[in-house]
Amino acid sequence: MTLRPGWREDAPALAAAIAHEAVVRMLARAPWPYRLDDAEAFLALPSRIDEPSFLIFEHVGGEAALVGGIGVHRDEAGERELGYWLTPPAWGRGLMTEAAGAVVATLSQSLRLTRLVSGHYLDNPASGRVLAKLGFVATGEVRVRQSIARGAEVGCVVMEWRAPTTEAALAA
Repeated sequence: MTLRPGWREDAPALAAAIAHEAVVRMLARAPWPYRLDDAEAFLALPSRIDEPSFLIFEHVGGEAALVGGIGVHRDEAGERELGYWLTPPAWGRGLMTEAAGAVVATLSQSLRLTRLVSGHYLDNPASGRVLAKLGFVATGEVRVRQSIARGAEVGCVVMEWRAPTTEAALAA
């Protein structure tokens, strides 16, 4: 697996990988239908060192195929929020757990990040299981979040990750 920033020439592969209604309806900011011009606009967004965004490539038989995306952005409260998606053929194989684990570990070390939030729509418990594997814990809050693809507000389970304390790290 390779995680790297998206490049302009990735737009056709990005559009093909994400353009599944089952994927886009679980995201807050992506439109449906998702088209090539949406991919081009996404890839043209300015990047910030404290809010990295990566495309996920799986290596199969010497070829690298774009299978997803992951990144951190500021949510409506200004907190760093982890967001991600995978194309359906990549579901259920542990790829997102691996990719998200690498991103969380890198952010923790490079930015000295001690807290990160994420969430999943109520109708997407699989995403909640990925977050739980990474050490995210449900806060008990369900926020109503907009889904552009659905054109509606949807209940979202709020989860948070906290860096292990020094005492916990020493005990491990």
